[in-house]
Amino acid sequence: MRGRAEIEVVKTFNAAASKNHVLSQIVCLTREMKYLRLFLLVTCGFAQIFFSHHLRAEDVQLFNDFLKFTFDKSGALTGFIESRTGQNLLEARNAPTPLWQIDFSSSTNQFKISSDQAKAFRSERMGGTPSTLRMTWENFGPLAARDFKVTATVQLDASEPISRWSIAVENFVGLIPGAVRFPMVHGIKQPQGSALAVPVWLGQNAPDARELLVEPDGKGRRLEWNYPGQLSLQCLALHSSNAPGFYVSCDDTSALRKSFSFSGDGEGRANYEMLHFPENRMDGTTRYELSYKAILGTFRGDWLTAAERYRSWGTNQVWAKESRLQKNLVPSWAQETGMWVWNRGNSVNVLEPAVALQKELDLPVSVFWHWWHGCAYDIGFPEYLPPREGTEAFKSAMKRAHKNDVRAIVYMNQRLWGMTTKSWIDEGAERFAVKGEDGKVRPEVYNVFTKQACASMCMHTPFWRNKYASIAEEAIKSLDVDGIYMDQACSSLACFDARHGHSLGGGAYWMNGFRKLSTDIRERTAREKVALAGEGCGEAWLPHLDLMLALQVAKERYHNPTDGWEPIPFFSAVYHPYAILYGNYSSLTMPPYDELWPAEFAPEEPLKLLDQKFSQQFFLEQARSFVWGQQPTIANFMPSHLHERPNETAYMMRLAKIRNRAEKYLMHGTFLRAPRLNVPNATINLSRLSIYAGQRDGVTSLTREYPLAISGAWRANDGNIAIALASISNEPISVSFDPTELALPRNSTLYRIEENGRKKIGRFKKGSGSMVVELPAHGACILEFVR
Repeated sequence: MRGRAEIEVVKTFNAAASKNHVLSQIVCLTREMKYLRLFLLVTCGFAQIFFSHHLRAEDVQLFNDFLKFTFDKSGALTGFIESRTGQNLLEARNAPTPLWQIDFSSSTNQFKISSDQAKAFRSERMGGTPSTLRMTWENFGPLAARDFKVTATVQLDASEPISRWSIAVENFVGLIPGAVRFPMVHGIKQPQGSALAVPVWLGQNAPDARELLVEPDGKGRRLEWNYPGQLSLQCLALHSSNAPGFYVSCDDTSALRKSFSFSGDGEGRANYEMLHFPENRMDGTTRYELSYKAILGTFRGDWLTAAERYRSWGTNQVWAKESRLQKNLVPSWAQETGMWVWNRGNSVNVLEPAVALQKELDLPVSVFWHWWHGCAYDIGFPEYLPPREGTEAFKSAMKRAHKNDVRAIVYMNQRLWGMTTKSWIDEGAERFAVKGEDGKVRPEVYNVFTKQACASMCMHTPFWRNKYASIAEEAIKSLDVDGIYMDQACSSLACFDARHGHSLGGGAYWMNGFRKLSTDIRERTAREKVALAGEGCGEAWLPHLDLMLALQVAKERYHNPTDGWEPIPFFSAVYHPYAILYGNYSSLTMPPYDELWPAEFAPEEPLKLLDQKFSQQFFLEQARSFVWGQQPTIANFMPSHLHERPNETAYMMRLAKIRNRAEKYLMHGTFLRAPRLNVPNATINLSRLSIYAGQRDGVTSLTREYPLAISGAWRANDGNIAIALASISNEPISVSFDPTELALPRNSTLYRIEENGRKKIGRFKKGSGSMVVELPAHGACILEFVR
């Protein structure tokens, strides 16, 4: 009743203001309703509307106890207000800005139609419901047909500060909609210290969003991320410690293609838009309606607060309920892996080091195997077979590895075909490749030495799926490998080849194709305990992949650490108990060099040990993997490293042993907010190295400051809580934190888990003050709070 009365009062005020008899209207309305509460409400509303937000006669309002939106006479969003505090997330702008824009094309040209071009706009309450507003734009003159119209609906949630937005476009006769940009929110305030969190695979956070969204010349910078693929989930957050955060998400469960974008306006403000891509571009349809809701909201907190809100929705969707880990479909050997060795080349450089490490570690070691194939890396795909060392030698090596209980997954890129390969011509692969809007293949060049291009194959085509599944089947059945690493798996592309039979522009055909591909591989190899792994992570792939490679723990090694982004475990915070994450560029050596690449670019000493000044970077990468709940991984490992780099290899094994004792937290636990540690920072040396970086120009070295210890927090299914601590300090260190920051059991027994075991260290009672933990040099432990 209250919401309905408030809306009617706003309407009355607007009418009254135009006739200069506001007070008499208030009195009449109050006498009619005979409620003193309404009189007070009206009076407060009068003051707020006329003095706080300066509504004009044509302004439209929608609000409840959580949010308030105001729209001007063209339907542009002018107010996005947190009801409790009255804080407006938007700054006033001199010129109106559109709420939506549609990119159209016709047989002759391309153009845009936006909400501010309509000559007629109206709004109404849907079904008399005070929490839902419908807005309609019509009469666009010569831009569109006479009966062309756009309708948008905004609905406020009754239980939390979020709103759901939908849009329908009708009667676009003779026009093809490319992108529907909605909602468009302009002039978002960015208080000092505003940060932007984006789930690019594992996740990244920009501590200074204002600086990130501006170009060096002072003009605004626009950033856009696509889903599914580049974004692992559908939630982004602009957050600040002293102002309401700007929360955006989506409730699409079909993994339809879409994009999210933030941009700066060059004056310290941010703009946001969501891009939707209609599926029916070429079938003559003249109506498009969003099949899901775009979500806008506010929150108080940081990126983890936003992740927790999204988690409450995402973990109740089909991809979580059907995830292979939740359904216990992941092969047991993959779940039990204590360490991954990511090596490249012939079996002597891959399987034998893994066997040696397993004997030293005394935990299961599995192999992540690149460059086993007969073709050159990033050039000759998918001509993987036969293996480069020969079929019989490969099979014999796998047999020896299995006798030592070492398992191996082998590299097979799941979408690339080398355009200079014989098979590209012989099999007519170009017909089944992804095409751009111009109908042409888009070459992708990864190999910096040969510059030879690959093409992405369309996942919708049975031709490509059968080609890939057949190779995977032969590798698993004939070569006895234990699984396939499907490189570039958690990605999707837009294909515009009408001959493929999929929708053009938008749609879910890529994910549907991947589902069919993974199902086919599993059905072909049903008798084997096969693991399918993929690069990156993504919610839509949870039912299809057993393992997800998450490399942001080593972001500094392959990407400029001064780019404004810091890695965060965004995906883990939402989906940790639903996926096994592994992977790390963490290495003690220079990168390897493929023997099938041009000899003139080969380094003099492949796999040369790095200078020990970079050891703390290795510690940091291993520590992140540990406290963020990933299976540990080391790249380019050789048995000689055990005595050549004893501190580094001991550290990675220490963390692996501790993790093995706490898998109910670090594999199956729910991500919690980690306590803030009181520890000093230190400047450490960083090396930028990956397969291509550093091969020709040597090590790129830089320095950056990091805390000397990091933490993670987890809740097990039984309700007990664990705090993982890892030091990267070369000296003993005291770590202190405030336990009240965690929702710990009121009274609990406290245990300390280390590599050699678990021991009781006392009782914990709430209110007992700060906790201090002593860690030796390169020390680590888990504090377990047992109810």
